Amino acid sequence: MSGAAGRKRAVDPISMSFLDVISCGFGAVILLFMLMHHAPDPLPPVTDQANAEVALLDQDIQSGQNALVRVRNTISDVDQQLVEAQGLARRIEEELNTRREELASVEDSTLTEQEVIARLQADIQSLEEEVERLRAAASDAGGNDIRAFMGDGNRQYLTGLILGGSRILILVDVSGSMLDATIVNIIRRRNMPVDQQLNARKWVQVRRTVDWLTARLPPPSQYQIYTFNNQTRALLPGTDGRWLEVADEPQLQNAVDLLAQTVPSEGTNLETLFTAVKLLDPLPDNIYLITDGLPTLGSRGSNAGTVTGRQREELFDRAVRELPAGIPVNVIMAPLEGDPMAPALYWQLALRTGGSFMIPSDDWP
Repeated sequence: MSGAAGRKRAVDPISMSFLDVISCGFGAVILLFMLMHHAPDPLPPVTDQANAEVALLDQDIQSGQNALVRVRNTISDVDQQLVEAQGLARRIEEELNTRREELASVEDSTLTEQEVIARLQADIQSLEEEVERLRAAASDAGGNDIRAFMGDGNRQYLTGLILGGSRILILVDVSGSMLDATIVNIIRRRNMPVDQQLNARKWVQVRRTVDWLTARLPPPSQYQIYTFNNQTRALLPGTDGRWLEVADEPQLQNAVDLLAQTVPSEGTNLETLFTAVKLLDPLPDNIYLITDGLPTLGSRGSNAGTVTGRQREELFDRAVRELPAGIPVNVIMAPLEGDPMAPALYWQLALRTGGSFMIPSDDWP
């Protein structure tokens, strides 16, 4: 009996394992239900349109930041010009007072030679005129044009080009390609009389662009104009390596007149041009480059025959390495067929140096 009772009270291990399995399975189902019920909503997929809008917004932000930097630099340049003009006016006023004291001393002394008095009076008048001119320039802070320029129909153009700085360098391409925008017409015009070459539409627009720039040079500053083809030279003979005064209006007008008598010819050597820029002392603080394409010549030997597009890009890269750092290069491009990489490379040069880039319309300036 005792053995039978013991066997009835024994626990069946198979029944216990089945209950454990049922409990675990039921718990897993509950856990899975809770996870599915509380899972976060799936994020909407990122579309190409959204990526494009974000990229455009980034470009707008970058363009705005670049424009803000240029505006701040312009304000700083104008302030510097104003301070320089005021300082020069102050020095002239001091010299004027000295001359007046000399004149008073001569009148009070026994030395009353009319020649001395006349000379001192002439000096005073000249200095007074110079003071008035500098005062006018300082009050305008470079806002008035040093020379008059009137476009067709008296139109005013918004270009984004701000002529600032104490030393402004204008570089003008006078190679044969400046005669026309197409290769065929360039070859035709090379064989025409000189007066027809000078009146080529593209070359006339380049000369008017230089006229427009020089008319807006700030009076307290200095300038220099270099022309370049296979060689680089100052537009005004005998002024290579020297800075000229914007206030000398007859000299500035003479430079514009000389450019009107220049006939475009030969190829383009950009390397010798940037080497000449590097030799200026002091260096320019603003450069305006007027050209129509990549260089066709280099300083390491002459290029015979046709120059490929890749070779022109290499000549451009080699020339840019000669350009001193820290100088904004503002590029004004004239049209030319058969040189598709020129606008992109010159735009990158302007962007990298903090300058501006523009391709003017046919009726500008």
